[in-house]
Amino acid sequence: MEDSFNPSVSSSSLPERTMQRIVTNNGMVVLALENPAADIIATRIFIKAGSRCEPRYQAGLSHLLSSVITKGTEQLCAAEIAERVESLGASLGADTTTDYFLLSMKTVSADFPEMLELAGDLLRSPTFPQAEVELERRMTLQAIKSQQEQPFTVAFEQLRQAMYQDHPYALSTLGTVETVANLGRGELDSFHHTYFRPDNTIICVVGRITPEEVVNQIEKVFGDWEIPDTAIPSVELPELLAFPHPRITPIPTKQSIVMLGYLTPSVTSPDYAALKLINTYLGNGLSSRLFVELREKRGLAYEVSAFYPTRLDASQFAVYMGTAPENTEVALYSLRTEVERLCKIPLKPDELQAAKNKLLGQYALGKQTNAQIAQVFGWYETLGLGVGFDRVFPKAVAVVTTEEIQEVANRYFVEPYISLVGPESAVAGLIESTWEN
Repeated sequence: MEDSFNPSVSSSSLPERTMQRIVTNNGMVVLALENPAADIIATRIFIKAGSRCEPRYQAGLSHLLSSVITKGTEQLCAAEIAERVESLGASLGADTTTDYFLLSMKTVSADFPEMLELAGDLLRSPTFPQAEVELERRMTLQAIKSQQEQPFTVAFEQLRQAMYQDHPYALSTLGTVETVANLGRGELDSFHHTYFRPDNTIICVVGRITPEEVVNQIEKVFGDWEIPDTAIPSVELPELLAFPHPRITPIPTKQSIVMLGYLTPSVTSPDYAALKLINTYLGNGLSSRLFVELREKRGLAYEVSAFYPTRLDASQFAVYMGTAPENTEVALYSLRTEVERLCKIPLKPDELQAAKNKLLGQYALGKQTNAQIAQVFGWYETLGLGVGFDRVFPKAVAVVTTEEIQEVANRYFVEPYISLVGPESAVAGLIESTWEN
């Protein structure tokens, strides 16, 4: 191994597997797991820069970058990139989230070197062709306008904006019509130059390849990628101020969307496992509390669920229901009652155990394929949790008690942010009367 690469290696032992973690001399983190079961190699390349790194006036920038980064490099045009991928029967795609950018690949082992070389070209020397930028920008604007016609999206957008205010999490990764309209090649080049660098990159490779081979191939492609002289900019985020004033949007629709949101901590919080269990108990699947009580028993809901996304910064716990307009008021009251019930009535031991079994079962099923494993472990590393979090999380879930569930509920489920979308006849005046009560 050349001195210029000079990785230091540590490992995390997994059931029947060993995930190798290699830190290269130029700061890249390489995660490698050999899985010879099938002749497939899945690769996930994470850049620690998502929409949370965008200035508010450039919202949607990282999404636009992910749409055009595969459309041209200094060596290849969009058609040549597509032809190279398709000729190998491989897959290649880019995406962005609130917390990171992602380049995904899947190929047979024999073609891994060629695909990795292509990935290196895309990450290091994209050209963002003007015509492609304009096309993707127009498509993004159409997607934003389309979402504005969907009641669920309207309700979620206004809930998110109420909760996060000036924080980047307040906006969709797509951005807004106003911000996207002003994005161009200059902004893309600047964002890429700032954040796409070896010491801000994690590569996770899983499949029929040894960790030593992974390191050798990455050395060939990325070994001469130098760390810039400038530091990675720190992201200055505003303080979130609790101001749960209700939001309402009357629109002509055949159903009302009712949403409640509560500010909750990030993935690094000691309350994370308990909140994931509460989410599972309340809104995960056909056996969840909300589904059984509000849809099956009372017939209030067309759809009902809960979500608690894993975030680098403060997250949100939300419950929502789609209901007949005439049921809007009772739906709002019932959702709030079910959430706040956890503050007063402890879960029964069998209810808590059922939630643990479901959560841990789904967690295990989410790591069956090479692609899933590469995604999960690369994601953990990107969030700063490390590959060892794969062992930490199940253990944390297993020891949560009914008392802890109640304590966590009382800590966060105090006063909800309320978002309503529905016919004016169903929601007019509803928020004020409900809020006062």
